[in-house]
Amino acid sequence: MAKIKHKNKKSVTKRFKVSAKGKIMMKHSHRSHQAHSKSTKQKRHLKHDAHLSAAMAKRHRYTIE
Repeated sequence: MAKIKHKNKKSVTKRFKVSAKGKIMMKHSHRSHQAHSKSTKQKRHLKHDAHLSAAMAKRHRYTIE
């Protein structure tokens, strides 16, 4: 009998990606609106991707891969 194949959650697949070391990366929030009220330093730090915490990565691991 054939093994059941799990489908990826498309919404999660679009929001997260897996790095080369296997960590789950995500974009920072609070970047798209009202940029004039944020400092340049804050906008610069929000530009880079963030790692998902270990607890959250355990929850989302099966939906991405």
